[in-house]
Amino acid sequence: MIWLEYALTGVFAGFLAGYLGIGGGLVLVPVLSWLFSRDPAIAGIAVQMAVATSLATMLFTSMSSLLAHHKRGAIVWSLVKQLLPGLLAGALLGSIIADRIGNEVLGLVFGIYALIVALQMLCRTDKQGNRSLPGRFPVTGTGFGIGMVSSLLGIGGGSMTVPWLLWHGQQVRNAVATAAACGYPIALAGTVGFIWLGANNSSVPTLGYVHLQALAGITLFSIFAAPLGVAAVHRSSPLLTKRFFALFLLAVAMKMLL
Repeated sequence: MIWLEYALTGVFAGFLAGYLGIGGGLVLVPVLSWLFSRDPAIAGIAVQMAVATSLATMLFTSMSSLLAHHKRGAIVWSLVKQLLPGLLAGALLGSIIADRIGNEVLGLVFGIYALIVALQMLCRTDKQGNRSLPGRFPVTGTGFGIGMVSSLLGIGGGSMTVPWLLWHGQQVRNAVATAAACGYPIALAGTVGFIWLGANNSSVPTLGYVHLQALAGITLFSIFAAPLGVAAVHRSSPLLTKRFFALFLLAVAMKMLL
C-alpha cells in the first residue's frame, strides 16, 4: 500500500513540477511528513526527512523538466549562470538550518510558507513587470536567498523564482522554464547537505535524511509526469490550476500550523 501512495504522490508532484515550475516540493513535503510520521522509528525527524527526500527526488524530476524546457528553447541560460553560485551556497546553508531548528519548528516554518504561497497564487495574475535586471552581484544574492529558503523547505524555488523573473520583464513561458533549470542546483546542493548532516537509520533504508524507499517510488513515477506538465503549460493557461492548487496549499498550511 505504501508503494501505491508513493506512486500517486510522485505523479501529482511531477506534473506540477513541469506545469507550474514549483519543483513539486510543496506537494511532497506535507505528504511525506504525514507518511513518515506514522512510523515511530522516524516520526521525530519526519519533516527533516520529508524535506531531504523531496530535494533528492528533484535531482531526477528537475532534470526531466529542465531537458523538456531546453528542447523548446525556453530557458534563459545567461540568468541561470548568474544565479548559480548563490543557489548552490544558499541551498547548502538551508540544509544546515533545517537540521538545527528541529522537526516541529521546521513544520511550522513550512506551514507559514505554504500559506504565503497560497495567498500569492490567489491574488497574482502573472502580469509582467518592466523592471530591468540588476547587476551580477545582486542577481547572485537573489539566488542565495532563493536557494536557502528552497533547501530549508524542500522545494524547487519556482514559487519565488517565477514571480521575480516576471517582475523583471521575462515572459511567463521563459520564467517557468528558467525556474525549472534553477531547481536542479538547489536540489543538488541541498541533498548533499542533508546526506552529510543526517544519521543513517537502521530500521528503514536511509542515506542521511533521505528516505531511499520513498525516493525510488516517487521518482519512478514523477519523472514521467513532469514532461506532461511541460507540454500542458505550453498549450494552456495554468491560471485555473493555480487557483485549485492554492486552495490545496491553504489546507496544507492549516494542517501544518495546527
